[in-house]
Amino acid sequence: MQLRAGTTQDTSSIRALLAAEDLPTADLSRSSPQFIVAFDDANTIVAAGALETHGDSALLRSVVVARAVRGTGLGQRVVQELERIARIAQVKQLALLTQSARQFFERQGYRVIARQAAPEVLQQTEEFRSLCPVSAICMAKFLAEA
Repeated sequence: MQLRAGTTQDTSSIRALLAAEDLPTADLSRSSPQFIVAFDDANTIVAAGALETHGDSALLRSVVVARAVRGTGLGQRVVQELERIARIAQVKQLALLTQSARQFFERQGYRVIARQAAPEVLQQTEEFRSLCPVSAICMAKFLAEA
């Protein structure tokens, strides 16, 4: 599997992958997150993840791996690439909301925080305000200097 930046041509494939896992897609055109996609030998997108950057904070969102390739380390590779991009952009803190992937993100070094402890600019995103339920777990990770 290879990784690359997502393009506008990937939009429908990314949306389908997210929808299959009940992840939010309603704000993708408005928030314009920066996607990374993983694709197989047939050039089919099998994983994705995105950054929605706001100054020195970013929302890690839409991390999804097709069921057929879960457990292969692909999700971890996507997150590591997004973190690398965030460091280049001088992002200091990543935050995310999850309902089902707490353990996955804990293994990547993210820690549970109170939703109100996330950077204010991220709390104003549509994902925080309306797309993810209040029952979603908020997690964060401070990035080391590159």
